[in-house]
Amino acid sequence: LIATATVAVATMLISGVHASVSAVMGGASVILGACAALAVVKRGEHQQNPSAILVNLLKAEATKIFVIIVLLIMIFKLYMQLVPFALIAGLAAAALFSGAALSKLKV
Repeated sequence: LIATATVAVATMLISGVHASVSAVMGGASVILGACAALAVVKRGEHQQNPSAILVNLLKAEATKIFVIIVLLIMIFKLYMQLVPFALIAGLAAAALFSGAALSKLKV
């Protein structure tokens, strides 16, 4: 959220309101994709078999990517004042920081 907000503020100052909204939508697509992946992971959290755990994680990642793609298609089709660079910047910031946050978890 912080990365998306930072990109949104920066794009607002540089390119205006539509760029800021585009950045927020890009970041929101990653966040919503991660929420969908979390639902898939929670469904299989009681599994003990390593291969079942791996398959569940792969399903969660596929779900996340699918949700992000669907949301991006919807954004490109429906938001007429879209600023593509800002959308991609928001998406990239959210994706990079969510990946960095996951790598720091002690699980």
